[in-house]
Amino acid sequence: MRTITTTADLAEFCAQAASHPFVTVDTEFLRERTYYSKLCLVQLAMPGTDDDNAVLVDPLADGIELEPLYDLFRNTEVVKVFHAARQDLEIFFIDAKVFPEPLFDTQVAAMVCGFGEQVGYETLVRKICHTGVDKTSRFTDWSRRPLSDAQKKYALADVTHLRQIYEFLADKLEENRRERWVAEELTTLTSPDTYITAPRDAWKRVKTRTNSPKFLGIVRELAAFREAHAQKRNIPRNRVYKDDALVELASLKPSNHEELSRARLLLREARKGEIADGILKAIAAGQACKLDDLPTPDRSRDKLQVNPALADLLRVLLKAKTEQAGVAAKLIAPAADLDGIAAGLRDVPALKGWRREVFGNDALRLCEGEIALTARGNDVEVVEV
Repeated sequence: MRTITTTADLAEFCAQAASHPFVTVDTEFLRERTYYSKLCLVQLAMPGTDDDNAVLVDPLADGIELEPLYDLFRNTEVVKVFHAARQDLEIFFIDAKVFPEPLFDTQVAAMVCGFGEQVGYETLVRKICHTGVDKTSRFTDWSRRPLSDAQKKYALADVTHLRQIYEFLADKLEENRRERWVAEELTTLTSPDTYITAPRDAWKRVKTRTNSPKFLGIVRELAAFREAHAQKRNIPRNRVYKDDALVELASLKPSNHEELSRARLLLREARKGEIADGILKAIAAGQACKLDDLPTPDRSRDKLQVNPALADLLRVLLKAKTEQAGVAAKLIAPAADLDGIAAGLRDVPALKGWRREVFGNDALRLCEGEIALTARGNDVEVVEV
């Protein structure tokens, strides 16, 4: 098991990889104590059937630079293959503002090839490679050195089996003519907006029982301060204060340090110094917010008049269509979107792109009374009206 610890060796490997049609990629990282993921290991493998064409790259080695890897990512002649790539891509985007191109995500591909929703790597290894994955090193501190042989073996398996999985799924997609389906799904993964959390928008992730704009104005300012502070200090946002403490602060609205000290849920470290001052400023800013600048929750679906009978018919249609296509129903449309369609909404994912081809077109025709559903044995079929 070869471990690369110098930029020159990484450049040599990436130059070799550039002559192949694809390279498989995975990472090991830590995020428990930081806001941004700490990259601890990169695994790479060129096409092959053994470990000879696979390496571990140690980004923690003294003096190593990852620019040769990023040059490989920019090389559009080589497909970069990941499994469940979102967190890996976030690391590379934050570090170098680069996305691998072209990208292939085996989890996405497996979903559109009938392996179910968010299928795990181990499941694909078992079903496609007909072998198992050693799980003993799954929960490990990847920042500690030296890595044991067991850790290295575990990490390398994440890219060696991935080669066979990629080749199987790529052939399946070509056979089913679903390459475009995967390409549509990957547009979100390669969008910078997926990985940038603007502090001003952080409040949208906080669950509250009160939707008063004035209350939400304070929540927005508290969430914005927390996000900005966590990003600046590179610490988890919950280390600043947790959501329940944020909501408590928005309710109490302390105006000085004495009142702030009465908050039950606030961490000790947040009751003084920079965090305490930031909390008080955020609350004051929220209270001073003008009416036309106050945030409002999305209530676009609150007054929808859902036709329950039509919603049930859409569920039957979805089940029939997804069984025919061999994809998970939730990948096409969750229950809330089916209710939305039954209530007249048309701006939902199920009515766009490849989902529209599989389900959306007939869903709209069903809503318009142009088709009906009939049972033939164990199958549900669409009939023209």
